[in-house]
Amino acid sequence: MENMSYPVILTLMVPKETKSYRHVYFICFLVLYLFILSINILLLVVIITEKALHEPMYIFLSHLCINGVYGATGFYPKMLSDLILDSYVISSHMCALQTYVIYSSLLSEITILTVMSYDRYVAICKPLDYHSKLTKNTCVKLILLSWIIPNFFSVIAVLFANLRSICKYHIDKLYCDNWSVVKLSCASSFVNNIIGYAIAVTFVSFIVFIIVSYVKLISACKASLENRRKFWQTCLPHLFTLINFTFAFLFDFMYNRYGANDIPESLRNFLALELVIVPPVFSPLIYGLNIRAVRKRVFISCVGLYK
Repeated sequence: MENMSYPVILTLMVPKETKSYRHVYFICFLVLYLFILSINILLLVVIITEKALHEPMYIFLSHLCINGVYGATGFYPKMLSDLILDSYVISSHMCALQTYVIYSSLLSEITILTVMSYDRYVAICKPLDYHSKLTKNTCVKLILLSWIIPNFFSVIAVLFANLRSICKYHIDKLYCDNWSVVKLSCASSFVNNIIGYAIAVTFVSFIVFIIVSYVKLISACKASLENRRKFWQTCLPHLFTLINFTFAFLFDFMYNRYGANDIPESLRNFLALELVIVPPVFSPLIYGLNIRAVRKRVFISCVGLYK
């Protein structure tokens, strides 16, 4: 961007009916943010403190919770500040930071879900090899890769987007994202498109891997009642989370590049907000409520807090 030493001030989309409902929006977002923090941190603490949950599946789940808190913190504090001050502006430097946090969080969601699908595939399809394949060192490597890969791509994408000189100063969205920043420039976006499609192909391949692993899981479950029980208990929630997240992510990706102006603003905002609301809320809830071992210990922890 121009004048990198002096941040450019950008304007963000103003939510509809802010004059009448600004304080209602503020309360809703504040409650939602506090709920995200409490449910993810509670689940994380339970997994850390309960030795019975020190298994690969739960360790991976704990990182999903960390990512949920990380991604939510990239959006909610800024949104709450905008609503309380009734000022929807952001500096170019803070916009770059918000883009990086949200972008890397969304990509990390995919990589962590990929690692979790691999864990379930080995546990159900190759149970005798589970402890030899999912060793402590292997789990550490998978966790590191699930954070390093999305953050590497995020740094590249955000850096190339913010090195461009800009000629527009309004982002038609409630928060900063990478392609919205790219569109602020009047220069060619060819390089940014190449980077974007490279990232899309990479992470779609992760999603394909997850789908293939589930196809194999479903085949394995037909032959065994025990495998069917494992699938319904631990894999179905994972599958639901993935389908919902993938739909919202692909819509946002395609709309940013090819979206038509006749799509209602309320629908665009809903699907954009879904990316920062649904993953951090539903991932811990789905796993916490459906996996008996987690549900039992979360319940015990909650009861202990009120004694």
